Amino acid sequence: MTRRKGELSASTIDRQWPHQVALHHLVTRRRYNEIEAFREGKNCPPRGHSVCYQGEWYNVFCFADEAHALVFAHRFEGEICDPRERGRGRAWAQWKKGTAKPKRRG
Repeated sequence: MTRRKGELSASTIDRQWPHQVALHHLVTRRRYNEIEAFREGKNCPPRGHSVCYQGEWYNVFCFADEAHALVFAHRFEGEICDPRERGRGRAWAQWKKGTAKPKRRG
C-alpha cells in the first residue's frame, strides 16, 4: 500500500494513538456529526482506517487517551479493538478480532 507524502503511516497512528474503537459503518454514517463533535479537542489523528470482520465493515477511530476511547465506545456502540488484530500485507483490512495476546504489565 502506498501513502501520500506527509500522510501518517498506520504504524505511526498505532504508536501515537493506540486506543482504538471500531464502529459499524452504518453507525458512523448515521451519527457522523455527533462523532466529529466528540472527537474535537481530543488529540485524535486526522485520519483513521476501516476493517472488515465477517463481511461487515467498521470504521476505526483512534485516541491517545484510553479514557476517551472507552467513553467513545460506550456512547457510540463501538468495540475496543487492538491494532495488533489488523491484518497485514494483502489482508491489511481484515479484523482478526480476539487474536491479540494480552499485553504484559511490568
